[in-house]
Amino acid sequence: MPSVPAPDTSRIPSASRALRRTCSALAAATALALAVTACGGTTKNSARQDGDAAASGATARPHAPLKKGLTVAFLPKQVNNPYFTVAGKGGEKAVRELGSTYKETGPSSATDTAGQVGYVNTLTQQQVDAMAVSAQDPGALCTALQQAMRGGVKVVTFDSDTRPGCRDVFISQASAEALGRTQVELLARQIDYKGEIAVLSAAQTATNQNTWIGFMKKELKKDKYRNIELVATAYGNDDAQTSFQQTQGLLQEHPKLAGIISPTTVGIKAAAQYLAGSRYKGKVALTGLGTPDDMRRYIKNGTVEACELWDPARLGALAAHASVALASGRITGAKGEKLDAGKLGTFTIGDRGVIDLGTPTVFDARSIDRYHF
Repeated sequence: MPSVPAPDTSRIPSASRALRRTCSALAAATALALAVTACGGTTKNSARQDGDAAASGATARPHAPLKKGLTVAFLPKQVNNPYFTVAGKGGEKAVRELGSTYKETGPSSATDTAGQVGYVNTLTQQQVDAMAVSAQDPGALCTALQQAMRGGVKVVTFDSDTRPGCRDVFISQASAEALGRTQVELLARQIDYKGEIAVLSAAQTATNQNTWIGFMKKELKKDKYRNIELVATAYGNDDAQTSFQQTQGLLQEHPKLAGIISPTTVGIKAAAQYLAGSRYKGKVALTGLGTPDDMRRYIKNGTVEACELWDPARLGALAAHASVALASGRITGAKGEKLDAGKLGTFTIGDRGVIDLGTPTVFDARSIDRYHF
């Protein structure tokens, strides 16, 4: 497990932060009733239920001034992952434009769930105003995130969600159903709607991956896919070498494989790298979620016909806007509330506190040079 950074003791808490620290300590040491009594109705409590994104009873003030000087922390699944680097840059730019301070921390491995919990606890101790988290596991972070919320920290998840009762809002890349179903359709067209296919996923516990794969399986039940068979799901753990080896293994174990879907930017790039240097190039189709900069060479050399993705920089920016809006009281996470995200537009919070970024973009030989991220 990577070392967890020590709290930033150079920051001198204000009176409101001191009160929040007191409330957090009370919540940890005594019954929830005492915590609610000490802190009034302004903090979250563990009575939040899944799907109830605003169970604290807080009321949104959509015209409240945006607070300045906040500290917004980003906690991706994995630091130094190219995808999260782009998302973080988008978040950092937005946070600074909103007059607040951005920081990023997190594990170096996409499967270090215990390490990610440790970072949540450290950020809570540092009294950040909001944290934007991409969860490695849907349930493992819940206790730590709820403790943060009881201490007054606003919690946004982005890219990969935790349970709804453990955060205020979730910034979804697009509709999970649309992402799962469109990847199947992309591959099916390339293999003429027949043959064996496999999925190369990230970590076995990744919330977003499993949700998309679930919708892939539902899509495959449609009659037009009756001649397509999903024969395997492999896990590359968002590690390039592991994903490369898993691709090789899939092709060895399933010699009749017609195509692979990899709903992870690390996985699809590694799979494309393997296919490009093998006898399977042009014979086994590959699609999934990839950045245009990663996939450009493979699309241009014919290894991949098409893939899709959203703009991760916009995803990070929207997570930043949601974080500041929550900390300013403009939104609470309740269904129907409006989030004004500046140049990104206005978004409506949906069921279970979900905000959809928009529809994915398909990249192919005709369009890929229009995109650079």
